[in-house]
Amino acid sequence: MSESENSTPLDVPAALEALLFVSAEPVTTSQLATALDVSVSAVEQGLTQLDSELQTRGLRLQRHGGRMQLTTAPEMAEAVERFLGLEATSRLSKAALETLAIVAYQQPVTRPYIEGVRGVSSDGVMKSLLGKGLVQEVGRAEGPGRPILYGTAPDFLQHFGLNSLTELPALALPAAADENENGNGHDEMLKS
Repeated sequence: MSESENSTPLDVPAALEALLFVSAEPVTTSQLATALDVSVSAVEQGLTQLDSELQTRGLRLQRHGGRMQLTTAPEMAEAVERFLGLEATSRLSKAALETLAIVAYQQPVTRPYIEGVRGVSSDGVMKSLLGKGLVQEVGRAEGPGRPILYGTAPDFLQHFGLNSLTELPALALPAAADENENGNGHDEMLKS
C-alpha cells in the first residue's frame, strides 16, 4: 500500500474541534481557515457538522459576535460545578434580569435608554452586570456626549445556556399592549 492510500483527507470537523478545544478565547472562521489551510466555506460546513455532532455530547459550539468557542453543555453545569468545587451560580436580582433583558433584546443600548425603559436609575445594576461579565461595552453612540453602548458578553450565553443570541425566546408584547396597538383596548375604555 502506498503512503497516499494510508493518508486520510483532512477531517475538518475533527480538526475544528481540536483547534477550538485548545483555543484560550473565541476565534473567527477566518482564523480557523488560515490555521487549517482551507476555505472559510469549508470551515462553515465543518462547524455546522461539528455543532450537530456535539448535540449528543457534553460540549456545545457557542457563537457570539462572529466568533466561536467550545463550551460545556448547559445540562452539565451542576456536575461540572460539583467536580470543580465551585459555588452554585449566584442568582440575579429582578432588576438585573430586567436590565439584562433590555440589553439582550435591544443591543446595542445606552444606559439612558435602559433607564428610560425601566424608569429608574440603573447605575448599580449595570456595574454588577459588567462585573459579572454578562454585559460589555461595545462602542459609543453618535450624538451629544457620545454615551457608551452596551451589549451582551460571551459569558451571557454561557450563563443562560445559549449557543447564540438567535436562541433567545421571541419577544412577546403583554396582552394589554397588544390590545392597545389593535385599538381594542382604547375602544373598550371608551365604552365604559
